Amino acid sequence: MNRLSAQTIDLGSWNILNVKYNLDEKLSFFGEAQLRSLKFYSNFHYYEYKGGINYKVHKNVKLTLGVGSYQTYKEGGDFVLPKNNDEFRLWPQFILFQSIGKFKIEQRYRAELRFTSNRYRNRFRYRLGISYPFGNEQNEYKPFQVSASNEMFFTDKEPYFERNRMLLAFNYKPSKATTIQIGYLHQFDYKINDETGRDFLQIGYFIELFQRTALNKSIDTDIKDN
Repeated sequence: MNRLSAQTIDLGSWNILNVKYNLDEKLSFFGEAQLRSLKFYSNFHYYEYKGGINYKVHKNVKLTLGVGSYQTYKEGGDFVLPKNNDEFRLWPQFILFQSIGKFKIEQRYRAELRFTSNRYRNRFRYRLGISYPFGNEQNEYKPFQVSASNEMFFTDKEPYFERNRMLLAFNYKPSKATTIQIGYLHQFDYKINDETGRDFLQIGYFIELFQRTALNKSIDTDIKDN
């Protein structure tokens, strides 16, 4: 008698809270916290908090300098000790934006200076994303958006390729200052242990604040940062 068996795929949770403050049409500041679990709101293994500054050198070009703390715990429960990784990270970033019809294209280049509990590491990331806003325009924005992105992670040491991250997401803007995101994220890791590759349900809440004298326009609300 033949028996068929299937491996169960555990869907983890990936939760984001992001606040951005626009000082003017070029300069902005942000802060973000993330909390992740390997099962559906169980087996929490990771959290991070970070902040930084953005500067738009051109309407289609944005520079970012970010800094943050990234904490990864072992599998098997909620925040199991000892940690897999205790990390402080500094990361400059460069983003290009382009519109093709109603579609918006984003290319993000990031270099990470990683001070980990094991040793110092360098990492380089490239993300390509596309988004499509739709719905009846309200107060200079459209309330709905679908997006897709793929990001690759590289290092300067063998085996060089480290990770691939794919995201499909749906965004809803109940107001110009707030965005709710729900998405499916798949992460594949190659021989690293600072974070475990899995499938995740991603839920994000993004708040964007404006200086009263600033222009209430933003070109970088297409594909949310994470």
